[in-house]
Amino acid sequence: MKYYLIAGERSGDFHAANLMRSLREQDPEAEFRCWGGDMMQEAGGTLVHHYQEMAIMGFWEAATSILKFRGYLRECQKDLLAYKPDVVILVDYAGFNMRVAKFAKAAGLKVFYYISPKIWAWNQGRVQQVKQLVDKMFVILPFEEEFYQRFDYKVDYIGNPTADAVAEFQPSTDFYERNNLDPQRPIIAVLPGSRKQEIEEMLYEMVAILPPFLDYQFIVAGVDNLDPNYYANFERNNVRILFDQTYDLLAHATAALVTSGTATLETALFDVPQVVCYRTSAVSYAIGKAVIKVPHISLVNLIAGREVVKELIQGDFNARNLVTELKKVTADEQFIAQQKAGYAQIREKLGQQRAANKAAKLMVEYLKG
Repeated sequence: MKYYLIAGERSGDFHAANLMRSLREQDPEAEFRCWGGDMMQEAGGTLVHHYQEMAIMGFWEAATSILKFRGYLRECQKDLLAYKPDVVILVDYAGFNMRVAKFAKAAGLKVFYYISPKIWAWNQGRVQQVKQLVDKMFVILPFEEEFYQRFDYKVDYIGNPTADAVAEFQPSTDFYERNNLDPQRPIIAVLPGSRKQEIEEMLYEMVAILPPFLDYQFIVAGVDNLDPNYYANFERNNVRILFDQTYDLLAHATAALVTSGTATLETALFDVPQVVCYRTSAVSYAIGKAVIKVPHISLVNLIAGREVVKELIQGDFNARNLVTELKKVTADEQFIAQQKAGYAQIREKLGQQRAANKAAKLMVEYLKG
């Protein structure tokens, strides 16, 4: 069968690539055409556009890029009609993918959604649109199944692929030696995100708090979709940049500063105490504050249903608060124990279900059925 997949960011690229490998196990004749990244290409997909070209963070930034998005959308529509896939598989990235779903459905194509868009957070009215446009929805967070049930829409909870990836990961035994790090000094992992825009909002502040933590090594998780020279702007004494070693970094870290997103959940699953950080433009923040319907921004707190990790958002994200909160997750044993107890509850909720395999099996069954 022919599969057309669309992922708009790095984490989506990772999860879509794993899904593609599982789909090929279920369907050895599978053909893939995709909008995504290097990992989807390595998994055998013919790449139409890289997500780097479409990476926009914030409501206002997305609005001001509308002409660019319309151009991509028209190109995608033409490509879909030319390729004629058996199914379109959308991966998160709601702003673009829901428009693709509308077009695909009108064109008579089957539409699956792998990793639900976060409509439960800020636009719950879109559930009705999802019900009309998406043939099968595969969700990865336990509360999403309950959310959709409230709207009489049956979805498949297939477990969490991030939990699977962390559980399967084997840390390097030569991490310190290979990266010329001091094994006697504890590591503070700095995860500023994967998009240039969010890194510029976050990373200067994150590496500006060194003096109280000179006994630690600050290691920034760099990503290869950005020019390595770009990260040189953020290097300081006691600050190192490591590329594409995020899981190894978390496996060896004592604490972490993490930009809100999938990385907050990854950090929790590695049992690393963390401070969650987020800042965007003033206009985007004002819009977001008006429309967001959930009490937390980090997946850790959303899954737990309470505050497990501290969230420093917008004006609260400053050097003074960063120092205060980072001292708690590096030195306050009671605070650390409470956070790790919350992590244990999250791991129990997510379980281990091999999400990509389960989703692929269901997808092929639905398509054949």
